[in-house]
Amino acid sequence: MTTTNVTEARNNLPELINRVSYANERILLERHGKPVAAIVSLEDLKRLEALEDAIDSAALRRAVEENDGFVTLESIIANRDE
Repeated sequence: MTTTNVTEARNNLPELINRVSYANERILLERHGKPVAAIVSLEDLKRLEALEDAIDSAALRRAVEENDGFVTLESIIANRDE
């Protein structure tokens, strides 16, 4: 992973975007020597969001299994139709 400071990134943003989009490079941005952000490809972002969704779904399934008083939307709709 490439590291650059925010000022250099601002001055070279078109080049960095090309490196990320075409070479699938990940670029870490630093301010005062500390990491503050990253530039990643759209594919990386989609993978990260899919992973977050999977983690959220697993957490929801665990919460449903652990909570006997949990009411699902499906059960509310089913009871409303009765």
